[in-house]
Amino acid sequence: MASPRTDEDTTKGSMWVLEQKLDQPMDEEAGRLSNMYVEKKFSLLLVLRLAFQSLGVVFGDLGTSPLYVFYNTFPEGVDDDEDVIGALSLIIYSLTLVPLLKYVFIVLRANDNGQGGTFALYSLLCRYAKVKTIPNQHRTDEELTTYSRRTFDENSLAAKIKRWLEADAYKKNALLVLVLIGTCMVIGDGILTPAISVLSAAGGIKVDHPKMSNDVVIIVAVVILVGLFSMQHYGTDRVGWLFAPIVLIWFILIGTIGFINLLKYDRSVLKAFSPVYIVHYLRKGRRSWTSLGGVLLSITGTEAMFADLSHFPVLSIQIAFTFIVFPCLLLAYTGQAAYIVENNGHAADAFYHSIPDSMYWPMVLIATGAAVVASQATISATFSIIKQSLALGCFPRVKVVHTSKKFMGQIYIPDINWILMVLCIAVTAGFKNQSQIGNAYGMAVVIVMLVTTLLMIPIMLLVWQSHWVLVALFTGLSLLVELTYLSAVLFKVDQGGWVPLVIASAFLTIMYVWHYGTAARYQFELHSRVSMAWILGLGPSLGLVRVPGIGFVYTDLASGVPPIFSHFITNLPAIHSVVVFVCIKYLPVYTVPQGERFLVRRIGPKSFRIFRCVARYGYRDLHRKDENFEAMLFDSLTLFVRLEAMMEEGCSETSEYSLYGHHTERSLENGGGGGTAGDCIVPAVGSPALGQASRGSMTEGGDELEFLNRCRDAGVVHILGNTMVRTRRGSGILKKVAIDYVYAFLRKVCRENSVIFHVPHESLLNVGQIFYV
Repeated sequence: MASPRTDEDTTKGSMWVLEQKLDQPMDEEAGRLSNMYVEKKFSLLLVLRLAFQSLGVVFGDLGTSPLYVFYNTFPEGVDDDEDVIGALSLIIYSLTLVPLLKYVFIVLRANDNGQGGTFALYSLLCRYAKVKTIPNQHRTDEELTTYSRRTFDENSLAAKIKRWLEADAYKKNALLVLVLIGTCMVIGDGILTPAISVLSAAGGIKVDHPKMSNDVVIIVAVVILVGLFSMQHYGTDRVGWLFAPIVLIWFILIGTIGFINLLKYDRSVLKAFSPVYIVHYLRKGRRSWTSLGGVLLSITGTEAMFADLSHFPVLSIQIAFTFIVFPCLLLAYTGQAAYIVENNGHAADAFYHSIPDSMYWPMVLIATGAAVVASQATISATFSIIKQSLALGCFPRVKVVHTSKKFMGQIYIPDINWILMVLCIAVTAGFKNQSQIGNAYGMAVVIVMLVTTLLMIPIMLLVWQSHWVLVALFTGLSLLVELTYLSAVLFKVDQGGWVPLVIASAFLTIMYVWHYGTAARYQFELHSRVSMAWILGLGPSLGLVRVPGIGFVYTDLASGVPPIFSHFITNLPAIHSVVVFVCIKYLPVYTVPQGERFLVRRIGPKSFRIFRCVARYGYRDLHRKDENFEAMLFDSLTLFVRLEAMMEEGCSETSEYSLYGHHTERSLENGGGGGTAGDCIVPAVGSPALGQASRGSMTEGGDELEFLNRCRDAGVVHILGNTMVRTRRGSGILKKVAIDYVYAFLRKVCRENSVIFHVPHESLLNVGQIFYV
């Protein structure tokens, strides 16, 4: 039986309807796209078409693994045919357990409204438990349409897990570090995938010309890599229509060639479908155990399948993997194994040697195209995950370019692109062979998988509320496979495995130091904010000259008056006629609908003309050049004034309703986290009360709107705090290096907020402050 609707529910719904009508032009295009998706998402034809398209974006990395798996498994050749069968058995069951069972049917379900990757898992946890290290969330954020979560009983296991995670700060920090480690390893994938894929594809030239120098192959690979990274600024949308056909042809050809080789050479390799041969293979000693690092490469690209989920429904990816990718990969590896059994000396180049002569050069060209597609997918995933890190305050502000008008997820980050290119070329030219790059690649892949497994434990317990037996079964099987592979790649740390560890350590240091400095700056503003009593004591003129114009004061706080304001008016004799405190806040959701982005409320009496505007963004939302942030702020302010005037008239006779939420600002002033706009109550649209309110409040609301327009014409100034962070005297050497040198350097080279929000230089005023941690 449905619960009865209260007056509060009715008025909230009425306000939402009114806001949609008043703000209709802003949301018209977004609503149209949303309706298109709702209408088609259950269409079988659409699901199949998206399954086809997913081949080019999601499975390129996984599909190019046959180029180098047996090369890295048997770098010193094959001594016994049983070793080939044992390695093939490991490949078969690795593909079955990890990509098929773990990811396709379990992990893909742990998406955040269609978004995948480690940050999607982290955002889910942040919604179900207060584990964010920057506590700027508030109860009104939970009313967002994208802020979906289940409720659970306070005595349940999920509630106990929630309280355990929220109990100590070190648990929140440990969770954040775990997510950052996974993120850094994904960035390592973005460097190593192009290196090994393109180098392996270019190696086909040498197979046909054995006397060719290996340096020629390196040069060809470097030229391809330079071309690949140089084209990133065009975006994948312009050439994306080629990706799916190339990868589909690739899968069909490797599956067909594998089937031909199986019939032509040795069908006895089909014994590998028995797991007994895995036991026999691993009993042969350390050499067999260390060769697991090569077998691990057969499941590289699995994490990309989860990270690139945002473009496709889960069902499409499940269909593409189950009916195309999985069977074609099994045929490809089985055919290569059959060829190696008959030709033990060609294990290093089994892929190209096993190709029929008539198909050799076409396969070289298609392999190169598939390698480029695989590289593109990981590079794009790297851009996306850095954008998400930036939104959560875990990465220095960098330039993010939106490359597609159709797909919001397609972005380009110039600075990161060139860093990836330099590191990728350095790895390719420095190692010069697939074996050591493969060792590095395996290290990065297995660590990302371990991070995902560890994050899935609280997801299954807290979000899904699964039975602990199922959680233990999933965790046990996953760790059994992944820890086994980790133990194998650890033997090869000195043979290339150190590369992703060094890369990840460098990025982890940058990300954690930046987050630490950001969190410290937020805590400083939180504890140094000015009380409302101090503002009220200044009087309507704030004790200063009020000059015509609007001043947008930017702050990290969503409640209270920021210390930058008191610092400003203490040192300058005047302030603008209208003051708006602007807080840019990122929430643990993938996007905030445009109609729900801005929350506005008034601070103090009307005569003060002081407002607060909280602009909320998700971790995938972008600040595009075509968005006039200043105009959006002003439009939100005028909309609030119009609604306020109507509500004052419509609710004046209803004692239980308040124009502002009594508890909201007061509770925040007493130390509550986060911030919000005031709660406004609006009568139902079309009711007599609304019409009466509109007529009665038109004069007063119109006067204030006219005043705001005059102030806007007089001039708008954006006041940003340029806060410097320094360590206190007596701080440890590690803290001094991190804050005084690393963080200070990152602040110097990163982009300013004024650039990100396209604030005109002539309207910008920086106010400097120094605080010590």
